[in-house]
Amino acid sequence: MSQNNTLSPSNTFNIDQKYAQDRRRWHHIDADGKVLGRIATQAAVLLRGKHKRFFTPAVDCGDFVVVTNAKKIKLTGNKIEQKEYFSHSGYAKGAKITPIKLQMERDPRRVVMLAVKRMLCVNRLRGPQLKRLKIYTGPENPHAALVAAGEPKSEAKANG
Repeated sequence: MSQNNTLSPSNTFNIDQKYAQDRRRWHHIDADGKVLGRIATQAAVLLRGKHKRFFTPAVDCGDFVVVTNAKKIKLTGNKIEQKEYFSHSGYAKGAKITPIKLQMERDPRRVVMLAVKRMLCVNRLRGPQLKRLKIYTGPENPHAALVAAGEPKSEAKANG
């Protein structure tokens, strides 16, 4: 009898939310001297859970991600002078344009958060995925013990 490499309903399975939550891990990304886009891409993959063998797009199966040294990120090219963040209040003449240089001085965590947020899918899972992203401007963080343990942690165990 020959082996069939196609997937059939008998050798596939769908995971549920509880299965994914029990297998959550903590990951650490040190942003010191690294390019913003590369950090954001790595964090987005970990938050979505695309690195796991049981990845399912409709299930939130991602991990926790801790980014440290956010104030030491690099931007390539002339982005530090040219890149701007645009927001609008909804009222007439309510446009606000913030240069990235000013935003890095005010709060570098927001720069990293916006880069990761814009790499995630726009659906109901994006909010819970972003809650698992922890960003710190310096090297110290309160999650160091969880990251060092390396064992799966669920949200209930991690928060309580």
